[in-house]
Amino acid sequence: MKAVIQRVKYANVKINGKAVGECKQGFMILLGVMNGDTKQDADKLVKKIPNLRVFEDENGKMNLSCLDIDGEMLVVSQFTLCADCSHGRRPSFTNSAPPDEANALYEYVVEQLKNSGVKSVQTGIFGADMQVELVNDGPVTIILDSGDLK
Repeated sequence: MKAVIQRVKYANVKINGKAVGECKQGFMILLGVMNGDTKQDADKLVKKIPNLRVFEDENGKMNLSCLDIDGEMLVVSQFTLCADCSHGRRPSFTNSAPPDEANALYEYVVEQLKNSGVKSVQTGIFGADMQVELVNDGPVTIILDSGDLK
């Protein structure tokens, strides 16, 4: 499972021009579910993400987590994070989990993030054509792969 976490001042996701999810200060998370991913992979990400210390403390040091600042999260599914670009010029998406499995794990991650104490966790709509707007703060962008986490 792959996650791109962006520290944001604000983010929203729209479908056909209508906002379906948003967050204020916190994390915009793009989530890709790979073939073979399990709830154990999801649990590793959920344990790590709310506790990432990438928000500034009173001394300007990245020392606070999303939980510490009472931050919010917007989670958007993105199968293109699973792209294999090793051959040719056209990405292959065969590493992506089948839609039913991917959606179940995506929903599981969202539910677990909500249970982690994050102030607000909103989403896009799985499988929809979405437009994401955000103000990246810093910019700070972190890429996590559940296979690399303990």
